[in-house]
Amino acid sequence: MVPEMTTDELVFFVNGKKVVETNADPEMTLLTYLRRKLGLPGTKLGCGEGGCGACTVMISRFDDFEKKILHYSVNACLASICSLHHMAVTTVEGIGSTKTRLHPVQERLAKSHGSQCGFCTPGIVMSMYTLLRNNPEPAMEEIENAFQGNLCRCTGYRPILEGYRTFAKDGSGCCGKKAKDQSCCMNSTKEQSSPVSSVLFNPAEFQPLDPTQEPIFPPELLNSKNIPLKRLCFKGERVTWIQPSDLNELLALKAQYLEAKLVVGNTEVGIEMKQKNMLYPVIIAPAKIPELTSVWHTEEGISFGAACSLTRVGEVLRKVVTELPSYQTQVFQAVLEQLRWFAGQQIRNVAAIGGNIMTASPISDLNPVLLASGSRLTFISNEGKRTIQMDDTFFTGYRKTLVKPQEILLSIEIPYTRKLEFFSAFKQASRREDDIAIVTCGMRVKFKDGSHQVEDMHLSYGGMAPTTVLAKRTCKELIGREWNEQLLQKACLLLAEEMSLCPEAPGGMVEFRHTLTLSFFFKFYLTVLQKLSLDLKKYLSDHIPMNHRSATELFHKDSPSSIQLFQEVPVGQSPEDTVGRPLMHVSAAKQVCGEAVYCDDMPYFENELCLALVTSAKAHAKLVSIDTSEAQRMPGFVCFICAEDIPGKNVTGLLHDETVFAEDVVVCVGHIVGGIVADTKEHAQRAAKVVKITYEELTPIITIQEAIEKKSFYSSPKKIERGDVQQGFKEADHIMEGEIHVGGQEHFYLEANCAIAVPKGEDGEMELFVSTQNPTEAQAFVAATLGVPFNRIVVRVKRMGGGFGGKESRCNVFSTIVALAAHKTRRPVRCMLDRDEDMLITGGRHPFLGRYKVGFMKNGRVVALDVTHYSNAGCSQDLSHAVMDRSLFHADNAYKIPNIRVEGYVCKTNLPSNTAFRGFGSPQAMLIAESWMSDIAVTCGLPAEEVRKLNLYEEGDLTHFNQRLEGFTLQRCWEECLMSSKFHQRKKEIEEFNRQQRWKKRGIAIIPTKFGISFTLTLLNQAGALVHVYTDGSVLLTHGGTEMGQGLHTKMIQVASRALGIPTSKIHISETSTNTVPNTPPTAASVSSDLNGMAIYNACQTLLQRLEPYKSSKPKGSWEDWVTAAYVDRVSLSATGFYKTPGIGYSFEKNEGSPYSYYSYGVACSEVEIDCLTGDHKNLRTDIVMDVGTSLNPAIDIGQIEGAFVQGLGLFTLEELRYSPEGNLYTRGPGMYKIPAFADISTEFNVSLLRDHPNSKAIYSSKAVGEPPLFLSASIFFAIKDAISTARAESGLTGLFRLDSPATPERIRNACVDDFTKLCPPAEPGTFKPWNVRV
Repeated sequence: MVPEMTTDELVFFVNGKKVVETNADPEMTLLTYLRRKLGLPGTKLGCGEGGCGACTVMISRFDDFEKKILHYSVNACLASICSLHHMAVTTVEGIGSTKTRLHPVQERLAKSHGSQCGFCTPGIVMSMYTLLRNNPEPAMEEIENAFQGNLCRCTGYRPILEGYRTFAKDGSGCCGKKAKDQSCCMNSTKEQSSPVSSVLFNPAEFQPLDPTQEPIFPPELLNSKNIPLKRLCFKGERVTWIQPSDLNELLALKAQYLEAKLVVGNTEVGIEMKQKNMLYPVIIAPAKIPELTSVWHTEEGISFGAACSLTRVGEVLRKVVTELPSYQTQVFQAVLEQLRWFAGQQIRNVAAIGGNIMTASPISDLNPVLLASGSRLTFISNEGKRTIQMDDTFFTGYRKTLVKPQEILLSIEIPYTRKLEFFSAFKQASRREDDIAIVTCGMRVKFKDGSHQVEDMHLSYGGMAPTTVLAKRTCKELIGREWNEQLLQKACLLLAEEMSLCPEAPGGMVEFRHTLTLSFFFKFYLTVLQKLSLDLKKYLSDHIPMNHRSATELFHKDSPSSIQLFQEVPVGQSPEDTVGRPLMHVSAAKQVCGEAVYCDDMPYFENELCLALVTSAKAHAKLVSIDTSEAQRMPGFVCFICAEDIPGKNVTGLLHDETVFAEDVVVCVGHIVGGIVADTKEHAQRAAKVVKITYEELTPIITIQEAIEKKSFYSSPKKIERGDVQQGFKEADHIMEGEIHVGGQEHFYLEANCAIAVPKGEDGEMELFVSTQNPTEAQAFVAATLGVPFNRIVVRVKRMGGGFGGKESRCNVFSTIVALAAHKTRRPVRCMLDRDEDMLITGGRHPFLGRYKVGFMKNGRVVALDVTHYSNAGCSQDLSHAVMDRSLFHADNAYKIPNIRVEGYVCKTNLPSNTAFRGFGSPQAMLIAESWMSDIAVTCGLPAEEVRKLNLYEEGDLTHFNQRLEGFTLQRCWEECLMSSKFHQRKKEIEEFNRQQRWKKRGIAIIPTKFGISFTLTLLNQAGALVHVYTDGSVLLTHGGTEMGQGLHTKMIQVASRALGIPTSKIHISETSTNTVPNTPPTAASVSSDLNGMAIYNACQTLLQRLEPYKSSKPKGSWEDWVTAAYVDRVSLSATGFYKTPGIGYSFEKNEGSPYSYYSYGVACSEVEIDCLTGDHKNLRTDIVMDVGTSLNPAIDIGQIEGAFVQGLGLFTLEELRYSPEGNLYTRGPGMYKIPAFADISTEFNVSLLRDHPNSKAIYSSKAVGEPPLFLSASIFFAIKDAISTARAESGLTGLFRLDSPATPERIRNACVDDFTKLCPPAEPGTFKPWNVRV
């Protein structure tokens, strides 16, 4: 029952301005309030669950306990506005502006090229700003830690860290050729004919940071600190928020509302209500109750009020650890180690330690530590107080505890450890930073005085049951035993039995989780053995072989360093000619200030409505009925739209094999059935969730394997064959067969799909603002559905917050539905998908299965290859045939194979349709190629780099599709990479390291890439441009490409600037639209700079020809003089340009022609270190040499290389889409789907652009750069495989083994076979139904 209370006024400050809200709704987040109510769109919605940091803002408040003003970063997407009473909020708009001045935090990020699409940028700016408000001279490690809760999909993180390194007191980087000795990276290039630079930005240009000039804390809030706390109540549409004034009031409220949720940080309840459709009518906010926020020391340990934030817990424990003897603080050190990797800084700043306990998550990072340490919990209610020791009876079931409904958790006492008592905690996750645990544990042992005989022991695990559990039987058996090898063996046998999992266990990874319980104990055993030897000063250290010591080391990663080398512009090039110079992204300054406008940032139109999609919950089923009656009764409901509302065609899709709305059958989970239109986004989504769909289920096909068994393919397979494959196998010394599975990948652009449709009221005209890479296709899809000609539909694209191929085709079905809603209601309609919807509906990179048979000679020379590619296309064809085509063209990677047959099958399954993704099938194909190449090296007993070098193409060779390779620079890239990476020297060092280490192994690999540049569909290789010159001399430039962060607009301005001979400051690009440049291809295939650059050049030449008479008559005149003269003479100052790529076209039937205009080449060398016990890996170093021709903009090109590499790093080592056997996607947000974070990049990350090799086939001798570098991250994958091989050798296993992609911790650990894995054998396939399947 909702309490009858009056609603209070909510008072807080935003960017120094007072906000008084009289109708505060507890369900409204700060993010929504900022964007919708205050018109501050700089703070972005990236995920809605606190996992990406795009919504980061700074909160400032006076802390009564510490008696000072606190500044801390938070996720605005989770913070309820009701939690902000008497606080100050600072957003990105509040610290600097292009209209006034940029704050140093903003300026340095922009000028260091740390912003590409710019969508994550405001959050990164605010994380850094908050750090500097607390510490104006941070250490580099503190800067890195500040970004643990921020993600970026574009940059690869290096330029962000490089720019912000200038704030660090210990910052250092490339010397910029100031060093005089030969160790300087730039001196090593002295033989090059062209000068080289490593300076992408000049720190001397940065304005200094002056902490005294920051905005002050609002005096009104400072004065209110002496006002007694009073109870506050805020009533929303469905929820009442009560903030009690003291503990007694809190207890009375909890007794009255037993089901009420206590909320401090809203990091759990906020997500449950938003994403799990849960409703809590009463929320009690105890964050300001002194008894719940205090910290006090006792004889037994340290007590924390249950509402203390995790950041506060960490600060207190860090201080105590420095003050007390180490033996007393072992539990504290374990808590700190877990907090290192606990969520992001924004979450730790608000999440309460009590909340972490009471949510009772079975994969809690802290509960195993608290359980194993015997921490004491104090509960209080109106009936009194009680204290219990946390033990295995506390958790009574999944997310349940023994706490009574009227009780609240008052405090947690974390105990000191005693002498001869040892404690450790371990956690393994998919990603090191900001990730939930796969398995986590706390381990405690107490020895009898003066001995190494176990007196007491607690081993607690999370992730091994529905609750946090104690290994009671194991511990009982080990008490009284000596801490020696026999105990270790006994413990492993006992744990293997006690901690076993059902093969169908939720979360999957059963074998891995099982093994981790033993691995963690082994680490604990060695750690204790080490400490015992120090404490007892006995011979025990002799029992720890030197090569085992590394198993006891905690995860540590050095601060990153990097070098970027590029060719300087020729001597004498005009300063106004920016081609070849590292020009800042044209929108960077706007992006760092939150002023860059993305689709959902547009102000709301009058009478605007919102749309929410209704989607299928079944992968394959007949639609029996759709009941919208309950939805119609929901507040704000306007209408339901479905197939019946379409005036034109419901059939859609690139190959007309899809529908706008499902009619009779649904063919995937996420298939769009209808849409709810309502007055707000929240009302639309709530109504959509209560639409009831009745299904008659059909049998789905989910995996590639199922498709092969049932012969479920789209059309006949495609094949390319050259030479005589059978004869090649006859001539081969060895023939080898194998297969590899390459997992799919979610695009995870930070800006989810968004569209706004505005009906114009006459002639069927409609204007759409869409986040799309393909405005022409969006126009066509909408026109077909509405039944109007293309010329009635205008599609506009200002910019996108990332695309990567994901907004090439799949977004256009979605934008069609928004247009239909606008058509039906005759009002503007907006829809921005939530992250979970976007991930569910839009598909991603195609999973591939490669099966190969390869023949080769004893020296490793390949003589024959027969390879078959299978791709999981999903429920429609979309671009899957083109993806398969490119995969077949790249089946050779960079290797000459005289006899080859490649065949491709596109599998039809009941998954959301997979689509374009950076690389477009080639990364999968090339990984398959490198897989058999590495197997050849192992079989021949030869170094992999020698076998690869032996098989590389050479200048003038023909590919397997009979295209001659001209301007083949790969051999140069290879040699330069070998040299710059010091490959051979480091390989010897790695061999020595591996000889000395048993449980840490290093690996190294050098991998080439050859990437064809052009659309393989010839008609798409065209582009148009429109250039207007105004009478003041300013130029408005429009072309067919869209800006998604890749710097296309910046490069096009540089091209026009050189072509016209005017400064870039005179040229502006506003947007891409179908009513300026029609019939455009998608911005894809890495060709947009080539195509649009040449079209712009063509238009500029037309204008120059028209201006030539006026330039000739007044050669010393200015640009403005010539323009004015032409205007007066009535000469057109507007020109179109057009370009089509010459000489391309290919026939599969004849295997002849040129599918590509030219190729981009690159080589990468990477070194990794794996933890054989846990599957963790560290990327130690990467060196890349990339041929980009003559770079149009080295900063943008290097940024594309680094960003593509890190995205590929995710593809090959980290990102895993997990589906149920029924086709339901589990991984629908950053909580479960992990893209690379700041800590995942290589510690040393060097990029060099190949010099002195202009490309005659593209604008100003440049080359495409967006996609080609992505595959180079396979060097990480094969370095990992190299390290695993060494680990397996120590277990007596040599020869070939299969490693599928991605090389996750699970796959790495399971491949490092040892005595522990042998105790945890997997269940027999087919004897159980797995939690997830590989699609």
